[in-house]
Amino acid sequence: MRRSQIAPGVHLSYDAAQKFNRCRISIHFAFPARRETATAHALLPLVMERGYADCPDMTQMTKKLARLYGADLTVDARPMGCSHNLCVSITGIKDQFALEGEKLTQEYAALALGTAFHPYFVGSTFDPEAVGIEKQMLRKALEDEVNDKRLYCQRQANREFFGDSPAGVRQEGYLEEVDGLTPEALTEAYYEMLRTANIELIVLGCDEASTTAVKDALLMELSAIDRAPLPRAENIAMPRREPVRKVEHFDTTQAKLCMLFTTGEANPNPPSVSILRVAMSVLGGSATSRLFRNVREKQSLCYYCGSAAQRATGVMMIDSGVEPGKEQQAEAAIIAELEGLKNGPITQEEVDDCRRGLLSSMDALGDSLAALENWYYGQITRGEPLYPPEYGKVLTSAVSLDEVRQTLQSYSYSVCYAVTAEPGTQGKGGSEDVE
Repeated sequence: MRRSQIAPGVHLSYDAAQKFNRCRISIHFAFPARRETATAHALLPLVMERGYADCPDMTQMTKKLARLYGADLTVDARPMGCSHNLCVSITGIKDQFALEGEKLTQEYAALALGTAFHPYFVGSTFDPEAVGIEKQMLRKALEDEVNDKRLYCQRQANREFFGDSPAGVRQEGYLEEVDGLTPEALTEAYYEMLRTANIELIVLGCDEASTTAVKDALLMELSAIDRAPLPRAENIAMPRREPVRKVEHFDTTQAKLCMLFTTGEANPNPPSVSILRVAMSVLGGSATSRLFRNVREKQSLCYYCGSAAQRATGVMMIDSGVEPGKEQQAEAAIIAELEGLKNGPITQEEVDDCRRGLLSSMDALGDSLAALENWYYGQITRGEPLYPPEYGKVLTSAVSLDEVRQTLQSYSYSVCYAVTAEPGTQGKGGSEDVE
């Protein structure tokens, strides 16, 4: 993968990816998440994916993609710590496989750039009908969050953990704001994104000439915009504190337990992602991890139990599904396993067992353009030099027992959030603080 700056706040990343018979063009817009515009930016990809100026509705868009041998266009939003990321991507077969010599890459670029820079407007704003339809979809998604108890518990725990900090912005949007969103407000949020976002153009599977043509087309679009890219959001970490415990009661047969841990302060040089991956795999990220073997299998305290960590926000999450009434027992067992890794012996064998799963997953990255893009874009957002998955395997293999232990020792317990049922409360919603 080669990466170069092509304009202020704009970079091109390119890999010919010759082994694939398909190519992929993605335009990433990354900008600091803001509370004032969070709901508008959550709605934006839903409206943009419906069509653009030259292809203004979903029926026409579907037909056009079908004519391009079933190309796939997506517009999605991804929270990334304190940043918001909107990505327009298109994937399709390479030019040399077109039956009649069509210039497919040129068509793909026109679709992606049209979607990103020429949305379908009625007058000077997004189509009010499209906005109205997608507001209903966003509202339903936010209303249905509570029906997915695992997701709900995770998000509630995060909201308690991050509070009013920049990482606490609900990038999925705020239900109470959806009805008040207007086409004008959505259009203003869209133009703000074009002005302030750092843009990453990622081209995979195209030859150099086609990549240059895509780059030039992007620069032409940007020349018409008064750009003022904002700096990327910096790493943060929530301060250490006594653990806060909260419980919500629902009519549910399986309780959810989400435990969050903090590093306590933003680290300008946080552990490498390779060290984090191994540490999380040893703790709870694999079928040979401590949490899986001891809490789930030996003690039968949970249906699932996994761990994950974010470098950008200094948070580690352990979430599990437990039988109602066994939340405190499961919590104590999880803490005991974490303390055992912090202060007790860690064997080379258990680390190697967990490491093998990570190495196998890195082997699979080379089979998917989307997976390769995610691999490289993660490095870009972390400010790392770009290296292929093969070198990632080398770095992962070099992680030591001491690095795993030191990483886990950096976390302290901060929030415990449970969603459960209690006798006499089935069918009733509510929440309480637990002292």
